Amino acid sequence: MTKYIFALIAWICTPQIVAAQGTLPENFWDGKAIVLVSAAPDARPILDWQDISKEIHSSLLDAGGDPVAYYELEDIILSEEIQAGYANVFNRRQIKNIIILSRTSNGQIHLNIGSYTKDKNILSPGNIWSTSAPTVKEVGERVKAAGTNHKSQNLLAIDVPEFLSASGPGGLSGETNRFIARNPLNLETFKLGIPLSGVAGESALLTSFRYDLLGKSAAAIEAEQQAERAGVEAVVKNFYPHQVEYLTSFKSDQELIGERVQFVLVKVEGREADLMESMGLNSSDLADKNRIVIKYYIRFLVRNELYVGPKWDADPNWRVALTNFLQNLQIDTR
Repeated sequence: MTKYIFALIAWICTPQIVAAQGTLPENFWDGKAIVLVSAAPDARPILDWQDISKEIHSSLLDAGGDPVAYYELEDIILSEEIQAGYANVFNRRQIKNIIILSRTSNGQIHLNIGSYTKDKNILSPGNIWSTSAPTVKEVGERVKAAGTNHKSQNLLAIDVPEFLSASGPGGLSGETNRFIARNPLNLETFKLGIPLSGVAGESALLTSFRYDLLGKSAAAIEAEQQAERAGVEAVVKNFYPHQVEYLTSFKSDQELIGERVQFVLVKVEGREADLMESMGLNSSDLADKNRIVIKYYIRFLVRNELYVGPKWDADPNWRVALTNFLQNLQIDTR
């Protein structure tokens, strides 16, 4: 889980989450909020993300908040490019707060409130107010109690939740339109940078709130991290014939280009239909649109183009997905 493991470990191990009995972040009472919802499809009773949004909305208003729009978390965390596109949308709306509601498979509701970063990271890692309860109603009561007797400057909050799409007029900009369904040229000429676990930045923090990742122990995450690191090197050695450079620390695009790394391997994870559609591909033939899969693509640093390959090769198993992608790089798509 290269894209988010490091940030998740740092977030779990750092004492920066405010207990539920503490006060809400000050911005909560003086600024617009975006609400991101992640709902486990196997939780019972069945509640989709819009059901949860409708139920929590009045409680957020009663606490003094101004939730101006609700989105499904899974739509936003598909890739850094998509997060950057949503950030542009949020900036135009002058958002100050991010509220995240996660419903895990056991039905538990987790609510987290933090500050908006004004960039693709979306959520600031510090001073996150958090609470959880078995039902949305109980979580609502807790957030209302936290807002009791505090004067709010949010005087024009809407009475009903708004479910908005970031696509279309005024929506996502060109960040999501650079995916190309073929292989990049000149892979044999320049090195392919391959990030290993531990080089993801704060943009990965948002992923840790997805319903199936929230609450994973640091020990389990570290074990997965080490296994994947060794596994990636083995797969690449067997299936990629050109030069590579393993990236164990963050480097800017210009630094990488200066070291003859013009391509970077990127890993994303999400619902298969969402991933395909975000990359401009047709998902109508999928048997299970909600299947969680891993997809690799290559980012060409010089032009910031994103090459997803000539065949759809995502798979729930990262080893299979990576092997498929590297093998498909041998297809001549010129």
